[in-house]
Amino acid sequence: MPHRLRDLLERNRRWAEGVEAERPGFFTGLLQQQAPQYLWIGCADSRVPANEILGLLPGDVFVHRNVANVVVHSDLNALSVMQYAIDQLHVRHIIVVGHYGCGGVTAALHGRRIGIVDNWLRHVQDVRNKHRPFLDGLAGDDVRLQALCELNVLEQSLNVCETTVVQDAWTRGQSVVVHGWVYGLHDGLLQDLEVTVRGPDDVLPAYRAALAALQRRHREPAAALSDRGSPAARS
Repeated sequence: MPHRLRDLLERNRRWAEGVEAERPGFFTGLLQQQAPQYLWIGCADSRVPANEILGLLPGDVFVHRNVANVVVHSDLNALSVMQYAIDQLHVRHIIVVGHYGCGGVTAALHGRRIGIVDNWLRHVQDVRNKHRPFLDGLAGDDVRLQALCELNVLEQSLNVCETTVVQDAWTRGQSVVVHGWVYGLHDGLLQDLEVTVRGPDDVLPAYRAALAALQRRHREPAAALSDRGSPAARS
C-alpha cells in the first residue's frame, strides 16, 4: 500500500481513538440510530466540509454534494437523498450551500469548456442566462462571480422547494424548512442569503425578497465589497 494511503489509515485510527476517548461509547451510539436535523446540499469542493464548517459531529448532518451544488428535477440521486432525509430521517431543515470562488460557477460564468462536467454546468449557465442583464451591469469579474455564486444558491433553493419530495412533505403537514447559504473560503464564514421557505405559500415571496436583497447589495459595489470583501480575489 502506498505510504500516503497508510498515513490516511493511521490518521483515521488516531481520530477514532480521540473521539472515543473524549466521548466514550460514541460510535456504538451511532449504530443505534441516525437522527440528523439537517440536510446539507453543497458543492463537492474539498475545501467545503459540511460537518467541520458547522462544528457538528458525525450523525448530526446528512450530506449531498455535487459540482456547484446543483439541484436538478431529473437527478434521481439528489431526489433519493432528499426523500430519504425527509421521509426516513425526518430532517427539519434543508440547507443549500454554495461557496465563493466556486470553480464550477466560474466555468459557467465564462463559458469555459472543462469536459463532461460542461453538461452538468449547463444548469448553472441557465442561472447565468436568466440573470444576465443584472450580471452584465456589475463592475468587474470578481463581483459578477460573487453574485453568480449567490444567485445559483437562490435558484437551487427554489428547485428544492419545487421538487415533489418537498411539496409532498408540506402537503402532509411535515415541518421542512429550506434555506440558502453561501460559504466564504476567504474567512470560513457562512452567510445567510435570507431565503427561508417553510411551506408552498412562502416559495415565491421568499425567493423574490432574497433576490431583491441580493441585487440591492451588488448594485452598490463599493458597499458590498466593504461588507463582504472580495472572496474571488482572496480565495
